[in-house]
Amino acid sequence: MEVKKSPKADLENKKSVFMQIGLVITLGIVLIAFEWTSTDVDASQFEMVEELEAEEEIMPITRQEEVKPPPPPPPPKVADVLNIVEDDVELDEELDIEDTEMEEDTEIDFSDLAMEEEESDDAPVFFIVEDMPEFPGGEEALRKYIAQSVKYPVIAQENGIQGRVYVSFVVNTKGKVTDVKIARGVDPNLDKEAIRVVNAMPAWKPGKQRGKAVKVSYTVPINFVLQ
Repeated sequence: MEVKKSPKADLENKKSVFMQIGLVITLGIVLIAFEWTSTDVDASQFEMVEELEAEEEIMPITRQEEVKPPPPPPPPKVADVLNIVEDDVELDEELDIEDTEMEEDTEIDFSDLAMEEEESDDAPVFFIVEDMPEFPGGEEALRKYIAQSVKYPVIAQENGIQGRVYVSFVVNTKGKVTDVKIARGVDPNLDKEAIRVVNAMPAWKPGKQRGKAVKVSYTVPINFVLQ
Protein backbone atom coordinates (compact mmCIF):
# COMPACT_ATOMS: atom_id res chain seq x y z
CA MET A 1 0.00 0.00 0.00
CA GLU A 2 1.42 3.34 -1.02
CA VAL A 3 1.79 6.04 1.60
CA LYS A 4 0.28 9.34 0.42
CA LYS A 5 1.63 11.44 3.33
CA SER A 6 4.57 13.73 2.64
CA PRO A 7 7.75 12.81 4.47
CA LYS A 8 8.07 16.44 5.69
CA ALA A 9 4.73 16.32 7.51
CA ASP A 10 5.59 13.12 9.34
CA LEU A 11 5.94 13.94 13.06
CA GLU A 12 7.68 10.71 13.87
CA ASN A 13 10.88 12.18 12.49
CA LYS A 14 10.68 15.14 14.97
CA LYS A 15 9.82 13.07 18.04
CA SER A 16 13.31 13.19 19.52
CA VAL A 17 13.47 16.97 19.08
CA PHE A 18 10.23 17.55 21.01
CA MET A 19 11.44 15.26 23.80
CA GLN A 20 14.64 17.23 24.20
CA ILE A 21 12.76 20.53 24.32
CA GLY A 22 10.43 19.18 27.01
CA LEU A 23 13.36 17.96 29.10
CA VAL A 24 15.05 21.33 28.88
CA ILE A 25 11.87 23.16 29.96
CA THR A 26 11.31 20.75 32.87
CA LEU A 27 14.91 21.11 34.03
CA GLY A 28 14.64 24.87 33.92
CA ILE A 29 11.48 24.86 36.05
CA VAL A 30 13.15 22.62 38.63
CA LEU A 31 16.21 24.89 38.82
CA ILE A 32 14.02 27.97 39.26
CA ALA A 33 12.11 26.23 42.07
CA PHE A 34 15.33 25.44 43.93
CA GLU A 35 16.66 28.95 43.54
CA TRP A 36 13.40 30.53 44.85
CA THR A 37 14.05 32.27 48.21
CA SER A 38 11.38 33.27 50.77
CA THR A 39 11.77 36.08 53.32
CA ASP A 40 10.94 35.18 56.93
CA VAL A 41 8.71 37.64 58.76
CA ASP A 42 9.61 38.27 62.39
CA ALA A 43 6.44 37.68 64.46
CA SER A 44 7.84 39.66 67.37
CA GLN A 45 7.31 42.86 65.40
CA PHE A 46 3.56 42.20 65.30
CA GLU A 47 3.53 41.48 69.03
CA MET A 48 5.26 44.79 69.74
CA VAL A 49 2.73 46.63 67.59
CA GLU A 50 -0.17 44.97 69.43
CA GLU A 51 1.38 45.82 72.79
CA LEU A 52 1.79 49.46 71.75
CA GLU A 53 -1.83 49.62 70.60
CA ALA A 54 -3.03 48.01 73.86
CA GLU A 55 -1.03 50.52 75.89
CA GLU A 56 -2.54 53.39 73.99
CA GLU A 57 -6.07 52.11 74.61
CA ILE A 58 -5.69 52.01 78.44
CA MET A 59 -7.51 54.99 79.88
CA PRO A 60 -5.96 56.66 82.90
CA ILE A 61 -7.93 56.21 86.14
CA THR A 62 -9.04 59.49 87.59
CA ARG A 63 -10.55 60.01 91.02
CA GLN A 64 -13.02 62.72 91.75
CA GLU A 65 -11.94 64.88 94.60
CA GLU A 66 -14.30 64.88 97.56
CA VAL A 67 -15.95 68.22 98.00
CA LYS A 68 -15.98 69.06 101.66
CA PRO A 69 -19.05 70.97 102.89
CA PRO A 70 -18.38 74.49 103.97
CA PRO A 71 -17.97 74.97 107.70
CA PRO A 72 -21.10 76.10 109.56
CA PRO A 73 -21.37 79.80 110.16
CA PRO A 74 -20.45 80.96 113.64
CA PRO A 75 -23.40 81.45 115.99
CA PRO A 76 -24.65 85.00 116.14
CA LYS A 77 -23.46 86.97 119.07
CA VAL A 78 -26.21 87.76 121.52
CA ALA A 79 -25.92 91.17 122.94
CA ASP A 80 -27.26 91.77 126.38
CA VAL A 81 -29.83 94.51 126.10
CA LEU A 82 -30.48 96.33 129.30
CA ASN A 83 -33.69 98.34 129.48
CA ILE A 84 -33.05 101.18 131.86
CA VAL A 85 -36.22 102.40 133.52
CA GLU A 86 -36.42 105.48 135.61
CA ASP A 87 -37.08 104.72 139.25
CA ASP A 88 -38.99 107.88 139.97
CA VAL A 89 -42.32 106.51 138.65
CA GLU A 90 -45.07 106.99 141.17
CA LEU A 91 -47.51 104.16 141.95
CA ASP A 92 -51.16 105.08 142.11
CA GLU A 93 -52.14 102.16 144.32
CA GLU A 94 -50.62 101.47 147.66
CA LEU A 95 -50.13 97.97 148.93
CA ASP A 96 -52.28 97.02 151.87
CA ILE A 97 -50.48 94.57 154.09
CA GLU A 98 -52.75 92.58 156.32
CA ASP A 99 -51.71 90.85 159.46
CA THR A 100 -52.08 87.11 158.90
CA GLU A 101 -50.55 85.93 162.09
CA MET A 102 -52.61 83.32 163.88
CA GLU A 103 -52.91 82.64 167.52
CA GLU A 104 -52.59 79.17 168.98
CA ASP A 105 -56.23 79.05 170.07
CA THR A 106 -57.60 79.91 166.59
CA GLU A 107 -59.71 77.09 165.12
CA ILE A 108 -60.19 76.57 161.40
CA ASP A 109 -63.27 74.79 160.02
CA PHE A 110 -62.49 72.56 157.00
CA SER A 111 -65.94 71.02 156.79
CA ASP A 112 -66.96 73.20 153.81
CA LEU A 113 -64.04 72.04 151.70
CA ALA A 114 -65.01 69.06 149.50
CA MET A 115 -62.19 67.10 147.96
CA GLU A 116 -63.16 65.87 144.51
CA GLU A 117 -61.28 62.93 143.12
CA GLU A 118 -60.33 63.42 139.50
CA GLU A 119 -60.84 60.38 137.33
CA SER A 120 -57.68 59.15 135.66
CA ASP A 121 -57.71 58.00 132.04
CA ASP A 122 -55.28 55.24 132.96
CA ALA A 123 -57.67 53.73 135.50
CA PRO A 124 -58.26 50.01 134.82
CA VAL A 125 -61.54 48.82 133.33
CA PHE A 126 -63.18 45.94 135.19
CA PHE A 127 -65.49 43.34 133.68
CA ILE A 128 -66.81 41.83 136.92
CA VAL A 129 -66.94 43.74 140.20
CA GLU A 130 -68.62 43.31 143.56
CA ASP A 131 -71.34 45.85 142.73
CA MET A 132 -72.09 45.90 138.99
CA PRO A 133 -73.32 49.13 137.32
CA GLU A 134 -77.07 49.55 137.34
CA PHE A 135 -79.40 51.39 134.98
CA PRO A 136 -81.77 53.77 136.77
CA GLY A 137 -84.71 51.56 137.67
CA GLY A 138 -82.95 48.23 137.05
CA GLU A 139 -83.00 45.74 134.14
CA GLU A 140 -86.70 46.16 133.50
CA ALA A 141 -86.30 49.91 133.07
CA LEU A 142 -83.34 49.33 130.73
CA ARG A 143 -85.38 47.06 128.43
CA LYS A 144 -88.26 49.55 128.44
CA TYR A 145 -85.89 52.41 127.58
CA ILE A 146 -84.40 50.47 124.63
CA ALA A 147 -87.84 49.49 123.30
CA GLN A 148 -89.06 53.11 123.42
CA SER A 149 -85.87 54.70 122.06
CA VAL A 150 -85.05 52.42 119.10
CA LYS A 151 -86.21 53.67 115.69
CA TYR A 152 -86.06 50.94 113.08
CA PRO A 153 -84.08 52.23 110.05
CA VAL A 154 -86.25 52.52 106.96
CA ILE A 155 -83.57 51.05 104.68
CA ALA A 156 -83.30 47.97 106.89
CA GLN A 157 -87.11 47.56 106.88
CA GLU A 158 -87.29 47.78 103.08
CA ASN A 159 -84.53 45.19 102.70
CA GLY A 160 -85.97 42.89 105.38
CA ILE A 161 -82.87 43.11 107.60
CA GLN A 162 -83.27 42.09 111.23
CA GLY A 163 -81.16 40.61 114.01
CA ARG A 164 -79.60 41.19 117.40
CA VAL A 165 -76.88 43.80 117.83
CA TYR A 166 -74.54 43.58 120.83
CA VAL A 167 -73.23 46.95 122.02
CA SER A 168 -70.39 47.21 124.53
CA PHE A 169 -69.59 50.33 126.54
CA VAL A 170 -67.86 51.46 129.73
CA VAL A 171 -69.63 52.95 132.72
CA ASN A 172 -67.11 55.28 134.35
CA THR A 173 -66.82 56.17 138.02
CA LYS A 174 -69.45 58.91 137.63
CA GLY A 175 -71.95 56.61 135.89
CA LYS A 176 -71.49 58.15 132.45
CA VAL A 177 -71.57 55.85 129.40
CA THR A 178 -68.29 56.05 127.39
CA ASP A 179 -66.34 54.09 124.74
CA VAL A 180 -69.46 52.83 122.95
CA LYS A 181 -68.71 50.29 120.20
CA ILE A 182 -70.25 47.30 118.43
CA ALA A 183 -69.27 43.95 119.93
CA ARG A 184 -71.23 41.98 117.31
CA GLY A 185 -73.13 43.69 114.54
CA VAL A 186 -75.73 42.74 111.94
CA ASP A 187 -75.96 45.60 109.45
CA PRO A 188 -74.33 49.07 109.36
CA ASN A 189 -77.74 50.78 109.60
CA LEU A 190 -78.85 48.70 112.58
CA ASP A 191 -75.42 49.08 114.23
CA LYS A 192 -75.56 52.85 113.86
CA GLU A 193 -79.01 53.03 115.47
CA ALA A 194 -77.91 50.81 118.36
CA ILE A 195 -74.91 53.06 119.06
CA ARG A 196 -77.18 56.13 119.02
CA VAL A 197 -79.55 54.60 121.57
CA VAL A 198 -76.72 53.63 123.95
CA ASN A 199 -75.03 57.05 123.70
CA ALA A 200 -78.34 58.70 124.68
CA MET A 201 -78.66 56.65 127.90
CA PRO A 202 -78.96 58.53 131.19
CA ALA A 203 -76.28 58.21 133.83
CA TRP A 204 -76.00 54.80 135.46
CA LYS A 205 -75.24 53.91 139.02
CA PRO A 206 -71.48 53.27 138.83
CA GLY A 207 -70.00 49.92 139.71
CA LYS A 208 -67.95 49.53 142.88
CA GLN A 209 -65.06 47.35 143.92
CA ARG A 210 -64.27 47.22 147.64
CA GLY A 211 -66.52 50.22 148.18
CA LYS A 212 -64.77 52.40 145.59
CA ALA A 213 -66.31 53.47 142.26
CA VAL A 214 -64.47 51.96 139.28
CA LYS A 215 -64.81 51.73 135.53
CA VAL A 216 -66.80 48.69 134.41
CA SER A 217 -67.32 47.28 130.91
CA TYR A 218 -70.93 46.38 130.09
CA THR A 219 -72.65 44.78 127.07
CA VAL A 220 -76.28 45.28 126.07
CA PRO A 221 -78.12 43.29 123.34
CA ILE A 222 -80.56 45.26 121.17
CA ASN A 223 -82.96 43.09 119.18
CA PHE A 224 -84.30 44.36 115.84
CA VAL A 225 -87.36 42.33 114.73
CA LEU A 226 -89.67 43.07 111.80
CA GLN A 227 -93.37 42.66 112.58
